[in-house]
Amino acid sequence: MTIADTTTAAADTTADTAAGGATGTGAPALHFAGVRKRFRDGTVALTDTDLTIRPGEFVSIVGPSGCGKSTLLRIASGLDEATDGTVEVASTNVGYVFQDATLLPWRNVRDNVRLFAELEHLDSAERGRRVADAISLVGLTGFEKHLPHELSGGMRMRTSLARSLVLDPSIFLFDEPFGALDEITRERLNDELLRMFILRRFAALFITHSVAEAVFLSTRVVVMSGRPGRVKADLAVPFDYPRSPQLRYSAEFAALCGEVSQHLRSES
Repeated sequence: MTIADTTTAAADTTADTAAGGATGTGAPALHFAGVRKRFRDGTVALTDTDLTIRPGEFVSIVGPSGCGKSTLLRIASGLDEATDGTVEVASTNVGYVFQDATLLPWRNVRDNVRLFAELEHLDSAERGRRVADAISLVGLTGFEKHLPHELSGGMRMRTSLARSLVLDPSIFLFDEPFGALDEITRERLNDELLRMFILRRFAALFITHSVAEAVFLSTRVVVMSGRPGRVKADLAVPFDYPRSPQLRYSAEFAALCGEVSQHLRSES
């Protein structure tokens, strides 16, 4: 696998992406070409996977369990390597939000959010400014001194988001971050994530099992097949940003969700 760490200001090139289905401009933020992944036990998780995500695009991947969605994300993050093919990542500044908030239980909200800034050795003043901005952006002002066990599941995930936002990543990888939350909390965090996306315009690769979540958040929805995983459909989402929560109840939204679901159910 080839990791091309080309330096690009991805966030700066995306402000003109106006519509949900619009294609981002500039060099790809993420590019997978002919990617295959075979594990040591012989299991083939991915085969001949091609996918390009440009700056300012929010691309969600849906597919059945075991189709390689999270494996693709791990390869993009550098946590795993492809067996064959090429992976190009246009920045070393990549945010990763896991299925679990992965907070340090002895650290309060402020100190958890500050962690990545500390590891990058940002000076104290800059670190404090970024932490305060990130906490405000995710709506946790007033909860800075709370420990993780004192927070709801949604608030813990907000803290995890803020922790990654501190470094202002140009690429964000999301591995089913809201899958364990109740529907109301999940929809609220979808709304918050969209607000952050509009403000920061990072490139996003988002893994989910929820078709409605994928359609609501994304500029494109990619459908993957079962084992071994491959891309079987790539659908543009035509809705403009910002997106009202009421969009979820429109006929156009339901029709696109139905189209994605049909691709999920099809054998081809």
